[in-house]
Amino acid sequence: MLYLWVKALHIVFIASWFAGLFYLPRIFVNLAQETNAAATERLLGMARRLYRFSLILSVPAVLLGVWLWLGFGISGGWLHAKLALVIVTIGYHHMCGAILKKFERGGNLRSHTWFRWFNEVPVLLLLAIVILVVVKPF
Repeated sequence: MLYLWVKALHIVFIASWFAGLFYLPRIFVNLAQETNAAATERLLGMARRLYRFSLILSVPAVLLGVWLWLGFGISGGWLHAKLALVIVTIGYHHMCGAILKKFERGGNLRSHTWFRWFNEVPVLLLLAIVILVVVKPF
C-alpha cells in the first residue's frame, strides 16, 4: 500500500513540476518579444516566481522517484534510460534558471523563435519518460 501512495505522490509532483517547465519557456518567448519596460518587469516577476516554485516541486518529485527506485527495488534497462532523461530534465530546468538570469541582467541572446523551439523540449522529455515507464521497452 505504501508503494501506491509513494507512486501517486511522485506522479502528482512530476505533473506539477512539468507544468512549470511547460510555462516558463513560454514566458521567455514573451520576454524575447517585449519592448515595454513595465511589461518586461512583470514578466520577469512571473518567471522568477514560477522558476522557484517549479524548483521546489522538483525536489519531492526526484526524492519520491529515488524512494521508488531504491525502496521498492524497481529495476530494468528502461529505468536507466528514464534516469538519464530525468538528469536531462534537471539540466533543462537549471538552463531555464540561467536564461532567466540573463533576462534579469537585461540581456537576451536568443530570438522568440528559438524560445518557441526550446519550449518543446519538456514535452518531448515527458513523452519519452512516460513511454519508458509505461511500455518498458527494454
